[in-house]
Amino acid sequence: MRYAIIGTGAIGGFYGGRLCRAGYEVNFLLHTDYEYVKQNGLQIDSCDGSFHIDNVRAYSSTEEMPEVDVVLVCLKSTREHLLAKLLPPIVKNNPLVVLIQNGIGLEADLQQQFPTLPIAAGLAFICSGKVGPGHIDHQCYGSINIGNYSCKDQQTIDALLTDFRNAGIETNSVEYYQARWKKAVWNMPFNGMTVALDTTTDRLLKNPSTRALIRAQMMEVVAASRALGVSGVDEAFVENMLTVTDAMTPYKPSMKLDFDNHRQMEIDYLYTRGIKEAREAGCPMPRLEMLEQQLRFLEERNL
Repeated sequence: MRYAIIGTGAIGGFYGGRLCRAGYEVNFLLHTDYEYVKQNGLQIDSCDGSFHIDNVRAYSSTEEMPEVDVVLVCLKSTREHLLAKLLPPIVKNNPLVVLIQNGIGLEADLQQQFPTLPIAAGLAFICSGKVGPGHIDHQCYGSINIGNYSCKDQQTIDALLTDFRNAGIETNSVEYYQARWKKAVWNMPFNGMTVALDTTTDRLLKNPSTRALIRAQMMEVVAASRALGVSGVDEAFVENMLTVTDAMTPYKPSMKLDFDNHRQMEIDYLYTRGIKEAREAGCPMPRLEMLEQQLRFLEERNL
């Protein structure tokens, strides 16, 4: 299938680069890096083997991009409002749109804007960062789960899974709501706590006090998912996430990198939306509500 990448950063650059290296047509939308990538290509430094993509199909506007079968949206959720303008030129024939983004409620909001659009969620489990123009540093992991939100054509989902696997990416098909809330089990504690305490994931888990707090926050997400009728998000998954994170290299999540670089943080979709849905279901998350409030204070002072 033919692909468009909206947001060629740490995530879009990595997955798009892998697909491109495997021989698929991948069209990259770039902003500040457009001229550089057009001339120099994409460099992906990876724990699984580094590679360079020459002659990148780079575009500075979606109006110039060709028709595709799949659009991978890899923008930060703080830029979600841009999709109202970016998507119309490339979704006239209703391609599958996969939101490889963090948070709760992204697909529902996009569906309201584009009622007929087939949408899926992409839940990436990866440590990756953009370290320079057209330069991606993939540190560890890299698998992705695909949760079908509204695509009625299973063949398209199956073809997407096949393409990703052919590109050497561990890819699984998962139930949508379970996948979003499972990702929140990791995202809600670690993203905000690394900002609030100015630290990294490994230090949070090595200290007994913060490890206990991280686990308690994770269990709040488990309780919220149950209140919302989501199955399969349980204490065993929490323990697995702690074990996986213990094995990770010292890591600054995306929210910490945004804060350090004085960028807006993804508070709305990572915290506010999920907290609101949980509260409406009769399951408040007091520790994560406090963390959300701390993050809003820090952001106001930081921008």
